[in-house]
Amino acid sequence: MKALDELTFDNRFARLGDAFSTHVLPEPLDAPRLVVASTAAMALLDLDPAIAETPVFAELFGGHKLWAEAEPRAMVYSGHQFGGYTPQLGDGRGLLLGEVYNEAGEHWDLHLKGAGMTPYSRMGDGRAVLRSSIREFLASEALHALGIPSSRALCVIGSDTPVWREKQERGAMVLRMAHSHIRFGHFEYFYYTKKPEQQALLAEHVLNLHYPECREQPEPYLAMFREIVERNAELIAKWQAYGFCHGVMNTDNMSILGITFDFGPFAFLDDFDAHFICNHSDHEGRYSFSNQVPIGQWNLSALAQALTPFISVDALKEALGLYLPLYQANYLDLMRRRLGLTTAEDDDQHLVERLLKLMQNSGVDYTLFFRRLGDESAALAVARLRDDFVDLAGFDAWAEQYKARVERDGEYSEAQRRARMHAVNPLYILRNYLAQNAIVAAESGDYSEVRRLHEVLSKPFEEQAGMEQYAQRPPDWGKHLEISCSS
Repeated sequence: MKALDELTFDNRFARLGDAFSTHVLPEPLDAPRLVVASTAAMALLDLDPAIAETPVFAELFGGHKLWAEAEPRAMVYSGHQFGGYTPQLGDGRGLLLGEVYNEAGEHWDLHLKGAGMTPYSRMGDGRAVLRSSIREFLASEALHALGIPSSRALCVIGSDTPVWREKQERGAMVLRMAHSHIRFGHFEYFYYTKKPEQQALLAEHVLNLHYPECREQPEPYLAMFREIVERNAELIAKWQAYGFCHGVMNTDNMSILGITFDFGPFAFLDDFDAHFICNHSDHEGRYSFSNQVPIGQWNLSALAQALTPFISVDALKEALGLYLPLYQANYLDLMRRRLGLTTAEDDDQHLVERLLKLMQNSGVDYTLFFRRLGDESAALAVARLRDDFVDLAGFDAWAEQYKARVERDGEYSEAQRRARMHAVNPLYILRNYLAQNAIVAAESGDYSEVRRLHEVLSKPFEEQAGMEQYAQRPPDWGKHLEISCSS
């Protein structure tokens, strides 16, 4: 295990130069203190988890200290926001402190969000508030625990620094980690500003560092784009299968690595609703739950446009054509597993669609339905779940089809079925009301609930003694929380 001063930096993105980022020092928070830390994320840097409670930890990630080898940079990029192109965006409140590599040879960006103003802050103050920092921390680690590709979060540092949003709040910083923070919008920026040399340098950087296996292909850039398409198809299939709504799928929020990052007004579904909109600023529903699939393709098309200097249009179109079939195959595979099925049949898609329509019309809790479906035999499970549905005749018809499908799937003991289904159907998810309860306590100085919730969510598939309250359906007030982009 390492101490904080033993981290090894290799700032590869900073070496691209001033056309790609600007040197900025973080603005320190007043009276920084640890709110919560992830020992699992710390392990990725080979850090001793005990150091999270030391004063220097809060000082480093609260902007008061900096490693000599760190080169904090604010990245520049652009992007399509709600369908409209914004020529210049960038790290308006975040800084890439540097890249650290661990003993396994993995490089991790250390990206400090809420670090103060940068040249790309536009009209903002460069700060983040405690509530949004807690939400991002919890979401990053919860998604990872579910097996959904995501940036990671090392810690949240709270403070006494006043920050004005709709009201006065307290500033905070969250240290997030990823193998890269390069976005679709990076490529768009250099494409639309007509800077071919920088765009080529960026493309080489991404290809060499993040997709080196594509170098072996006849057309390396095309191979890289295909891999990006595949990763995003798989990512969004996992979002849909587990009921995760990102909320702001702008191209500047899409990772070149196909991971979830830049958390804003996200939410997990409580009652199943295909049309759910988690961002109260999304008046047209562009980023509704069901729209995430076509928007993923739209965003990949925007990236493809930016890659036309390197790849033929016909080849890009062919690669884009892979997205929807790959999404559908990944999604159906996940949903089969969630239903406890180990084989494939042609009618499985319709079996899933019929179930979701019944859930939609009856307001059935999405997470708990699948968890309870695996508690016992298929016949007993559907009998117990029947009362959750309004259309009893419709559910009975579906239940008969499901029981017959399970019987055709193979002979399994009840214990085997339960273990297999519980391994993919979480008992605990990050419901908005649970996050809100933790935030309210933290804003009064009590961080115990944030830490407890983080611990529960780190093992979402395991039943945890004494944690029954985290596996319950939300109260009515908890289903209708409005979440904004304001952080």
